[in-house]
Amino acid sequence: MFRKFAEGSSRLAGSPWTFSAAVMIIVLWGISGPLFGFSDTWQLIINTSTTIVTFLMVFLIQNTQNRESKVVQLKLDELIKSIKEARNELIDLEDLSDEELESLQKQFERLRQRGSSDREVRDQSTKTV
Repeated sequence: MFRKFAEGSSRLAGSPWTFSAAVMIIVLWGISGPLFGFSDTWQLIINTSTTIVTFLMVFLIQNTQNRESKVVQLKLDELIKSIKEARNELIDLEDLSDEELESLQKQFERLRQRGSSDREVRDQSTKTV
């Protein structure tokens, strides 16, 4: 139930209409300043409102990002699994420790360096031919 609420709220919060409504609220609040003498209460209303909205939006955004991240990971896992030459142990990397991830990153850096030097050799050989 929360997932559906979070998805709907995120869609609504990210719409141009919601942004326009937020801008209008700020404009109306600013215009109303002289009517309320720019009082502490007048400032407190906008500060409290924006704090509450921000606090609640953090949870909705985090929920949406967690879900999207999981979906992307599953899609990547499927691609890794479907390629015969790929290392299947790379599936579920998110479960590895930081040290293990650092080690893998160094392996890929070495592969990239080796790949760029291989390309340089190929480029040089095609120039001489």
